[in-house]
Amino acid sequence: MAEDRFLGIRITPLTRRRLLNFRANRRGWWSLWLFLGLFGFSMFAEFIANDKPLLVRYDGGWYLPVFASYPETTFGGEFATDADYRDPFVRKLIEGKGWMVWPLIPYSYQTINYDLPVPAPAPPSAANWLGTDDQGRDVAARLIYSFRISVLFGLTLTLFSSVVGVAAGAVQGFFGGLVDLWFQRFIEIWSGMPTLYLLIILSSIVTPNFWWLLALLLLFSWMSLVPVVRAEFLRARNFDYVRAARALGAGDITIMVKHMLPNAMVATLTFLPFILNGSITTLTALDVLGFGLPPGSPSLGELLAQGKNNLQAPWLGLTAFIVLAGMLSLLIFIGEAVRDAFDPRKR
Repeated sequence: MAEDRFLGIRITPLTRRRLLNFRANRRGWWSLWLFLGLFGFSMFAEFIANDKPLLVRYDGGWYLPVFASYPETTFGGEFATDADYRDPFVRKLIEGKGWMVWPLIPYSYQTINYDLPVPAPAPPSAANWLGTDDQGRDVAARLIYSFRISVLFGLTLTLFSSVVGVAAGAVQGFFGGLVDLWFQRFIEIWSGMPTLYLLIILSSIVTPNFWWLLALLLLFSWMSLVPVVRAEFLRARNFDYVRAARALGAGDITIMVKHMLPNAMVATLTFLPFILNGSITTLTALDVLGFGLPPGSPSLGELLAQGKNNLQAPWLGLTAFIVLAGMLSLLIFIGEAVRDAFDPRKR
């Protein structure tokens, strides 16, 4: 079979056709690049929005507060605690013998602006581009950090739930019979568990955090891919190439992973952007209800909740809604393009 190469990687004609089909969907193609650009931008949040300078030049020395903590005494201060670079006293000390380079937004996600001209939440201004929340924290800074943690949580949950779901569906479909029957009964019972009630109960016992939420949601999110993979394995387990591999002495694991799984992954990959979409929505919903990330963490759901509680500050709800709707729309468009790429009817 003729093969092409792209960046040193061998590409079969089938893969090339899928890539061309994906690119032919202009909306999905540009949505992918826009989403990757926004996600890449948010990955450098500490260099874009921070209450510490990127670079300090003081008395002939160079300092990087973003990477290391320096006591106030380093810059001629009186205290051995970490320097507060927003303090006018510390700024005057540094600027007397040097200079500082600040990030684009001189606030971190938890920095409180004590110099607001009006009570918090303050409207958008030159100092706070998207205003502040009801605690005086910069909305733009919290938005960048919230976008990053939402996408990272969604990607991590999608990855782990896909691995578990694909493995469970493969075992069901390959062995069939009683294994498939009992597994289906277990999934029917497990899917009926009240996830939200369990979160409420467990939140009263332990303090939720990123990994705790991930583990709890993973207990239920893995079932979304099981029916798809199970159907593909049930359909393919009696095909000639599977019988031939079994006749040649291949083991069950080898047949499942090497021969059947690549075919099942075609249908699985088309679902991944939508699963990522659902993972981000779940985290946002939990944060709105107060059962998500710890208080003070940057979160789109927490910003939506503040918009609901502060109707006199419409910039809070509108900002969170626009960002969340835009992010989820981009993922939907990418999912549609992936679906077209694997559609054999598309040429």
